[in-house]
Amino acid sequence: MKPKNPPKENIHAVILAGGQGTRFWPLSRRDRPKQFLTILGRESLLQQTVKRLDGLILRRNILIVTYEKQVRAVRKQLPQLERRQILAEPAQRNTAAAIALAAHELIRTNPKAIMVVLPSDHLIGKVRAFHQAIRTACRVAATEGNSVLLGIPPSQPETGFGYLKLSPSGASPYGKDVRVVERFTEKPDLKTAKRFLASGRYAWNAGMFVWRASTFLKNLARFLPSTANALDQIDGRWGKPAGRNLLARIYPRLKKISVDYGVMEKAPRVYAIPRDLGWSDVGSWAAVYETRPKDRRGNALPASHLSLDSRGNYISLSIEGKFVATIGIEDLIVVDTPDALLICRRDRSQEVGRIVEQLKKKRRNELF
Repeated sequence: MKPKNPPKENIHAVILAGGQGTRFWPLSRRDRPKQFLTILGRESLLQQTVKRLDGLILRRNILIVTYEKQVRAVRKQLPQLERRQILAEPAQRNTAAAIALAAHELIRTNPKAIMVVLPSDHLIGKVRAFHQAIRTACRVAATEGNSVLLGIPPSQPETGFGYLKLSPSGASPYGKDVRVVERFTEKPDLKTAKRFLASGRYAWNAGMFVWRASTFLKNLARFLPSTANALDQIDGRWGKPAGRNLLARIYPRLKKISVDYGVMEKAPRVYAIPRDLGWSDVGSWAAVYETRPKDRRGNALPASHLSLDSRGNYISLSIEGKFVATIGIEDLIVVDTPDALLICRRDRSQEVGRIVEQLKKKRRNELF
């Protein structure tokens, strides 16, 4: 039997906005990580994520989970949200803890809450397809015990993403658009990724999840009991000063683990909706390069430039209108800020986070 649409008041968006985005150094810093940057368009990635929910989820049902030191930046970028809609983590403990925190907050006021968990820093070009996929996911997730992921049909043998092995079409009880997730594989090597692509049975894991808050908390208790038991200590004190004080002591000691590793890879009744959403995780400067208009030699350069014998380069400047000239360079990323300059090969832009690690070791606090 086809599941019914759940009431709109039961559908809540949980936007995870507490990450650091170190691969976008030097533009991304501790107090202004990737989700707050306007690297694609005139709005930040966080603002675009919230705007994308218009017509899909009631504004009052949007919850932002962020690190307590980033709350001010969230309020500045999203003045339309009430203070209660911004949930502050006392420490950064990865996605399993952040989602558990949100689940407790939602179930306290709405035991029937369905959570649509979304990253704050991804790009989705096909908003209508995204809305359709979320609505389908909510119908499936309304059944207690079901968990649903949005999957992205792979366009190339990407080694930097997680993969979902899907059942054949029609194997799930929810129709051909909903597939059973048979296995998770994190960042395969190139040979394996090519095999996955050729099989037609795999999708990229986009990090977008839908489930009832009660379903998630039951799975958390089963597969991450230490985290579940710690948060259960707060019990009836959620939302009260005593609860917040206890959370501040408990939360930094929680296991630092992603929801994929900690819960989803072990959970029963996991489904996926594979759909082309025009999606990018915008995971590196190379990914930003792919989204930008380019000249006939594949350069994405500032408006004021002169390029001689140069190919495949991306250059971003902190001073608008500054003239750029290039001669004989290929496949480079150049990012200029007032206090730092990054130059790296485009195919190594995933490694920019290593720069931040070295700056921390050298205690160059002013640069990260």
